[in-house]
Amino acid sequence: MKKYISSSVGRRKTSVARLYLKPGTGKIIINNKTFLNNYSTYGLKNKIFQPLELTNNNGKLDIYINIYGGGVTSQAEAIILALSRSLCKIHKDYRKILKLNKLLTRDSRMVERKKYGRKKSRKNFQFSKR
Repeated sequence: MKKYISSSVGRRKTSVARLYLKPGTGKIIINNKTFLNNYSTYGLKNKIFQPLELTNNNGKLDIYINIYGGGVTSQAEAIILALSRSLCKIHKDYRKILKLNKLLTRDSRMVERKKYGRKKSRKNFQFSKR
């Protein structure tokens, strides 16, 4: 069994990320694949590394992530929340830094449900007067 120093869960829309931290060389494994295979866009890579850079832990921790549901962006935001929560468990002083950068806030927005008698949640069928 691997010895993890911290684990946490992050959610965004329908994405759920389970993250485990372990002291190491800075490798990131997402669903048993390397980090570069999952998130190729430059913006998402920078976003995911933001909590590590703010707390000066870039290259000091190995990160193992199991993620499912949602799209690429919502998965990335779920990872950010899980990583921020794990870093707070490691060291209490990180909480203030991450809170100032709004990385510990769970984005509660979800897709609005479809209503009966309508095409989508708010869109109506085309109205014909005659």
